[in-house]
Amino acid sequence: MYYQGVKKIIVTRPVDKKRVNLGEIHPILERIFLARGLTSTDELDRTLVKLPSPWLLSGIEVMVAHLIIAIHQQQRICIVADFDADGATSCAVAIKGLQLLGAADVSFVVPNRFKYGYGLTPEIVELVKLKNPDVIVTVDNGISSLDGVRVAKELGIKVLITDHHLPGSQLPVADAIVNPNLVNDQFPSGALAGVGVMFYVLMALRSRLREQSWFEQNQTPEPNLAQLLDYVALGTVADVVALDQINRILVHQGLLRIRSGHSHPGIDALIDVSGKKSGAIYASDLGFSVGPRLNAAGRMDDMSLGIQCLLTDDPVVAKKLAQQLDELNNERRVVEGEMKTEAMALLSEMKRLDERHTPAGVCLYDANWHQGVIGILASRIKDQLHRPVIAFAPAGKDEIKGSARSIPGVHIRDVLSDIAALHPKLLSKFGGHAMAAGMSLKMHDYPAFALAFDEIVRKRLAKIDLEQKIYSDGELTETEMTIEFADLLRNAGTWGQEFPEPVFDGVFDVIQARIVGQRHLKLVLRKPFGDLLIDAIAFYVDRPEDWLGLRSIKAAYKLDINEFRGNRSVQFIVQYLEKIL
Repeated sequence: MYYQGVKKIIVTRPVDKKRVNLGEIHPILERIFLARGLTSTDELDRTLVKLPSPWLLSGIEVMVAHLIIAIHQQQRICIVADFDADGATSCAVAIKGLQLLGAADVSFVVPNRFKYGYGLTPEIVELVKLKNPDVIVTVDNGISSLDGVRVAKELGIKVLITDHHLPGSQLPVADAIVNPNLVNDQFPSGALAGVGVMFYVLMALRSRLREQSWFEQNQTPEPNLAQLLDYVALGTVADVVALDQINRILVHQGLLRIRSGHSHPGIDALIDVSGKKSGAIYASDLGFSVGPRLNAAGRMDDMSLGIQCLLTDDPVVAKKLAQQLDELNNERRVVEGEMKTEAMALLSEMKRLDERHTPAGVCLYDANWHQGVIGILASRIKDQLHRPVIAFAPAGKDEIKGSARSIPGVHIRDVLSDIAALHPKLLSKFGGHAMAAGMSLKMHDYPAFALAFDEIVRKRLAKIDLEQKIYSDGELTETEMTIEFADLLRNAGTWGQEFPEPVFDGVFDVIQARIVGQRHLKLVLRKPFGDLLIDAIAFYVDRPEDWLGLRSIKAAYKLDINEFRGNRSVQFIVQYLEKIL
């Protein structure tokens, strides 16, 4: 998405060509991979055989042992999921996978964020108790659920935690915990999403059942767990975890299943309602088109709707549920737009009141803001200010909930940990990652928290470069601005968080410029003294009329293919524009 509001600079990604030879590949592609830190041709391998063993995860042996008992004894299992896309896909993977492996009674509970908040709380345990389970399996949550786990154990319910969030100083007294971010865990990556962790648990469980001849004894075929990879791909991309090699493999294999027509009806329906085609789906589509529609259920209503869409085997039902999710996403967009306008007004007022002091860490609150949209709002404002931002909304009973988004160099959960250490009574609870976190506090503590947040972030910002940069992979010649090269780039890598899609830059003559859809800028560009005319589009441009009538621009762009009525043509997706006077 293009944004005009803050001055940026275009920087070419550095490449150390002496480090490694990646084989016989296109020289620009080699440059792109080297700039992303690849060190061997093995890292280009996206086959499942390159996945590390699940037995490297600490706690996996105990986890599997408990699940085998549950399957052998046909115990009742209840999945407790998070209310975002990672939680929903984790829930689908857990239910489908355990059923494939022989579990007969698997149900789920997902908290409504507006009533219960996040995780396995004592209140959620009371809901789970109504299902009379023998075992609770948490997915994408649980690592901070000290009280909830304690209550469940007191009720005689076994608790198995699968999570990927960073653990606190104290772990819950669960029967088993699998989390690659546990201290001293031997798994080679802490970047797995919650859905990836659950998928790994199922792989280990199948392996042990195979050793016990479970499938032969029960005269049932051993299931191919790869059929769950469409869920894994969606949840991994939607949760914006780093696409290291393990996640690139999981996402790539899931995309292959979707493209080949082997995905679940719910995934197909979500892709269709987003205007994409399953046969030509890419990771970016999962992140920007499919994921938001699934997330809309948890943001605006109840994620049970999204989970039902993922689980159904009926294409007609899936289509109906996907349409409901699309409507919720449209509602979310309207609410987000209103909240962003209000947030910008708050920022202007803050600047007017104190011209000398620009907060290093920005906190924003409005009594009318929607709790389900504050995370997106914080992300939008963070992108504009290039500062860590927390957006707060009322949560009832004099409590407010905040959603934080950060920038590279400022680990937002560590910031919250510092605040909790310095001001033990300020935060009711918190958790999250380096780039995103959530928290709760009392309304009357908000001013003190905002000051503490600004102070601690300011200390961290002093150590990092705050100049906003657009990283480019260099310039392209006209001979490289082709459909063939664009296809090569699309398929050569699984692009995403921390393994970014290639971006190029250059100076161009503006042959034509017009506004489409109110805020999009449609351009026809040509390299100086060149012959090739290239279509380009910049989405959501602030004041697009300011770009009409220009003769030359500098642009950072992604090389894309526009497919319309069966015709394919090269186009630029503009990431940033500069006027050349």
